[in-house]
Amino acid sequence: MDKKKRLAWQIPFLLLLIIGTILIIGQQRDIPYQHNEGFVFGTIYKITYQSDRDLHDDIKAALIGVDESLSAFNEKSILSQVNRDEDVALNKIFTDVFTLAQSVSDDTNGAFDITVAPLVNAWGFGFKNEKMPTKPEVDSMLQHIGYKKVSIVKNRIKKTDNDIMLDCAAIAKGYGCDVVAKILADKGVDNYMVDIGGEVVTKGISPKRLPWKIGVTKPIDDSLTVNQEIQSILNVTDKSMATSGNYRNFYYKNGKKYAHTIDPKTGYPVQHSLLSATVITDRCAIADAYATAFMVMGIDKARKVLQRHPEMMGYFIYSDAKGQLSVWYSPSLKDKIE
Repeated sequence: MDKKKRLAWQIPFLLLLIIGTILIIGQQRDIPYQHNEGFVFGTIYKITYQSDRDLHDDIKAALIGVDESLSAFNEKSILSQVNRDEDVALNKIFTDVFTLAQSVSDDTNGAFDITVAPLVNAWGFGFKNEKMPTKPEVDSMLQHIGYKKVSIVKNRIKKTDNDIMLDCAAIAKGYGCDVVAKILADKGVDNYMVDIGGEVVTKGISPKRLPWKIGVTKPIDDSLTVNQEIQSILNVTDKSMATSGNYRNFYYKNGKKYAHTIDPKTGYPVQHSLLSATVITDRCAIADAYATAFMVMGIDKARKVLQRHPEMMGYFIYSDAKGQLSVWYSPSLKDKIE
């Protein structure tokens, strides 16, 4: 009798549970996906999320906050004031990003360096105008490069060299993605994709009720950015992904092509065959910074860093001994590649 009584009680409970689950799923299906787009950090952002409210105003306000802290193009930003050697108090955004940048610099032996911008700009304009920086010019700029020459003291940036310039371009987009993702999560949004200039954070499922799928662009010669051929598609739900690589700019040496990535230590373009570095991990700012560092380090050194960080996955496109595109990726990424 006791067994029958238990069954008599459990069956209605299970039916209610099943019906409740079906109703919840049905209700979730009825909630629309919002699509917000805009321009920030010199690039386009696209944000897709499931919500019965348009949260674009909150998103824009958060991105403006990041821009006012980290933008080198905003004359009133904290970064611009630091670069003008003005006495400016640092806010949490600037402090968080600076601290993370210094940590990645230490971990990559200086391959990531937010003081390298003058060299990057000099070489970038050099390739564009076909007038490369001379050795004296490079040597002169190198005197004012080095992440260990800057620190935070009493909520102010302290420089050992007043000519040092900071540039957070290689980490700001990833950080911005994290900020937007937190806003969405705090608003109770369970399904979203945040994309700022190709750096991405995802959670839950897409409007197609499937895991989010992100394409990795094939690094091919295309100065007009007409060809957006995809190398691979990755399932990266509940992860952050960032890619670094000068997809449209290469220089050739001995028949092989190299990306225009500048080594902060030598002041010259790197001499290795890595053309694109994609990093997948939990925080997009971290993925962004390490993807940049890996482009400086090259595939062999980058793989050694990944061995120390099992929480990160890497997807690298490089030019092999025959000059053909080849791919290496972390073993843990295998099941996520389509």
